[in-house]
Amino acid sequence: MSQTATRAPAPPLVRQPSAIQLGLSRAALETKIFFRERDAVIFTFSFPIVLLLIFGSIFADDLEGTGLNVSQLYVAGLIGSAAMTGFQNLGIGIAMDRDDGTLKRLLGTPLPRSSYFVGRALNTLFISFCQVVILLIIGVALFGLQLPSELSTWLTFVWVFVLGVLGSSLLGIAVSSLPRSGKSASAVIAMPFVVLQFISGVFIPVNQLPAWLVNIASVFPLKWMCQGFRSVFLGDAGATLELTNSYELGRVALVLGAWVVGGLLLCLTTFRWKGRRDG
Repeated sequence: MSQTATRAPAPPLVRQPSAIQLGLSRAALETKIFFRERDAVIFTFSFPIVLLLIFGSIFADDLEGTGLNVSQLYVAGLIGSAAMTGFQNLGIGIAMDRDDGTLKRLLGTPLPRSSYFVGRALNTLFISFCQVVILLIIGVALFGLQLPSELSTWLTFVWVFVLGVLGSSLLGIAVSSLPRSGKSASAVIAMPFVVLQFISGVFIPVNQLPAWLVNIASVFPLKWMCQGFRSVFLGDAGATLELTNSYELGRVALVLGAWVVGGLLLCLTTFRWKGRRDG
């Protein structure tokens, strides 16, 4: 008499989360960590506000022949600066993660390497967007900034913002390998960012800068980000303040797109997971 063999049911297949899903989870974690550090939150959001209030209040003269004032110019410039904070935040933050061994420990986990960068980039995108919203509220409430009414203009804002944040974030990831330690990261990375703000139209109109400084600024994304945001928030009247009397949005898109591609290539060739002392 034969016995019928019974087979145990096959275990259900467990679908593993994708790199994008893990990146979203990592972004949520990075955001929670950020908001738990109250000092960092206060400084990150208050610094551009303080700059806008100081510069916008001191330099409030009308820009002759445009119907605009200098304060509104500062709003657009500081929005560009806020969109590029990923350069500084990622450059310093990743350098510190490398120095304290966080990156090295991540290599021993199942987390895909790409998910770490997705999480960092989305966290940066969220923080930059919050800064921009706050600056717009202050600009409208205190400095008479007029928000655009056309959908096409808002679409311009979206692509300038997204390309600008992506390009500057990738550049920040690439330069995170420059500091020799986490302690020196702030000094190494913050100074170029401050200099770029002064020569890229954040605080000083580009038509008042020497040509050689404008040429240097034109190599980097911040100058083009500010130019794109001026086209959104200053409109046709502000175009007369540009060197070519035009916002050159096609060129803005080309340069920012090139920085996304170039920044990615820089990351692939220069990024290090381990610190110098780890070999």
